[in-house]
Amino acid sequence: MTSQVRGAQLARLLGQWHALPGRRRSPDYAALAGAVRGLLADGRLPLGVRLPAERELAEALKISRTTVTAAYRELRETGHLASRRGAGSWTMLPGTHRVASTGLWTPLDDRDMIDLGVAALAAPPELLPAARAAAEDLPRYLGGAGYHPTGIIELREAVADAYTDRGLPTSPDQIMVTNGTQHALDLVLRLALAPGGNVLVEAPSYPNALAALAARRARITTHGLALEEPGWDADLLLGGLRQTRPKLAYLIPDFQNPTGHLMPAALRERVVATAHAVGTDLVVDESFVDLPLDGTVLPPPTASFDRHSRVVTIGGMSKPFWGGLRIGWVRASAPQVQRLAAARVGVDMASPVLDQLVAVHLLADAPAIVAARRAQLTAQRDALLTALAQRLPEWRVTVPHGGVTLWAELDGPISSALARAAEEVGVRLAPGPRFGLDGTLERFLRLPFTLPAADLVEAVGRIAAVRYDLDRGGRSQWREPAVIA
Repeated sequence: MTSQVRGAQLARLLGQWHALPGRRRSPDYAALAGAVRGLLADGRLPLGVRLPAERELAEALKISRTTVTAAYRELRETGHLASRRGAGSWTMLPGTHRVASTGLWTPLDDRDMIDLGVAALAAPPELLPAARAAAEDLPRYLGGAGYHPTGIIELREAVADAYTDRGLPTSPDQIMVTNGTQHALDLVLRLALAPGGNVLVEAPSYPNALAALAARRARITTHGLALEEPGWDADLLLGGLRQTRPKLAYLIPDFQNPTGHLMPAALRERVVATAHAVGTDLVVDESFVDLPLDGTVLPPPTASFDRHSRVVTIGGMSKPFWGGLRIGWVRASAPQVQRLAAARVGVDMASPVLDQLVAVHLLADAPAIVAARRAQLTAQRDALLTALAQRLPEWRVTVPHGGVTLWAELDGPISSALARAAEEVGVRLAPGPRFGLDGTLERFLRLPFTLPAADLVEAVGRIAAVRYDLDRGGRSQWREPAVIA
């Protein structure tokens, strides 16, 4: 079923559309059409959504229907709207602008490259002692085959205890250990989503999650996030669930990647209730839940509002500890965990025992390790914010109170061009379209603050230099994309 945006909802998204630059030189219909195109380019208004009828939107905006009719006509002419008599009008992008995101990236071991494409920290000093202690624990497992599809009991107990300490009572039977959070998501999708199933995701969202959904040939509906807090539009999010009734919804409510938003408790409760009412399963990614900054108090876990086993939570060690330790987990009902384990046997059997033992020792020291990580991230975030304010004051950034990334609104739709130019001066960036679908989000850029402060300041200096070069140089300096037939 096609998602629909109501007149009042679209009016709220448009905001002060009539005050856009150039308003006095353009008629009202052109300004309105331009504002809708801007929402599409930013990912705030999803593609494939049905717009309100002309009369409904005119009443919501308190303008004449003639103005809305002319704006819709212009949007059709520019390829941003498709209409069918008696059925309505749907948002789209011109065919030449459709760029699919693969979610793939390849980090290179280049000492001169400042890599801002990967939002992950280097290993903590506690990792080496934990590895030594794990090696000493290993002999007691060597007498068995070493296959533990749901994970070794020590680690499942440690993860379950962490959930219980957060106010979500959990038993080890509700935990399955995986080879990282991405692996956890893949297993959940294998079990819960048939090929071609309908899925609701945020826009922007995590590129590798979008790639996993693409691998399942999922039909994706997006919910656009605002730059300002709280990010989610409750009316549109809940309305999207009710209208499309997706089989699955993938959400990142805790310091969302890439925006850094934190979903309020009241909306978490309403999302869970609505998902149950429409028959949607929720996959909640808690990759960043251990990293609140500035003393931010976390809302209750989304699964704490679940009474019908509709919420499956995934998380892991990559963000608070180290990405090279491929340990993640799924928290679900005990029967769901058993079904996941049965599905897993056909994929990889089990996670490495030694890695799991390392994770057990790290989790035992988690309070001290995570506290140091938070202090480190706070200092690096503030250094990045200061550098951006000094060198790129035209960019707009909402300060995240957790996680590891900034989501910057640029001063123009230049994200991909800027990433190409930055690569030439030794800075690797992940441009906005990587976090969306069909080439939107060109006015945004994700900037992680996981590198040392000096590297972040240097990176901003290089980015600022090439940003100003974009205005002075012609388009011919950029390489044309390779054509593969």
